[in-house]
Amino acid sequence: MLMALALGMDSFSIGLGMGMFKLRLRQIFIIGITVGIFHIWMPLLGMIAGRFLSDQFGTFATYAGGILLLVLGIQMFISGIRGEEETMLAPVGLGLLLFSLSVSLDSFSVGLSLGIYGARTMVAILLFGICATILTWLGLVLGRKVQAFVGKYSEFLGGSILIAFGIKLLLPI
Repeated sequence: MLMALALGMDSFSIGLGMGMFKLRLRQIFIIGITVGIFHIWMPLLGMIAGRFLSDQFGTFATYAGGILLLVLGIQMFISGIRGEEETMLAPVGLGLLLFSLSVSLDSFSVGLSLGIYGARTMVAILLFGICATILTWLGLVLGRKVQAFVGKYSEFLGGSILIAFGIKLLLPI
């Protein structure tokens, strides 16, 4: 449960940044469900792979997640500078899949190590999915409220949050 909350807190923080987009409640609902689904599948794949692979693959997943978050954050920054309403990687379609993948890549790494240690698969992945969904919703809703308060600078703030998390994944300190 604690591991699920820790992974979900990443979803909350990143959702806070992504919530700075002008999102409708229906979009927030879909984003939360998608992130939750990815938080079920990614650790499951990690657990399966963990039974066969070494720790090297987990490091690769962390770096890939960091790069995806950097790309999303930079894209939000550029969008804020240009004053664009529609972004290249909006949280719909491919952008939603990339966002969900980048948020859930750390759960793949956790699943990899859980697979090596033989954790209870169903309990772990359901907890990961439920926590990630709820915390993503909370982050997106709070980000939406902050976006209304901060106004036109919200995309800069949201992009900064995503870039910071991308750097955190790329430079583990």
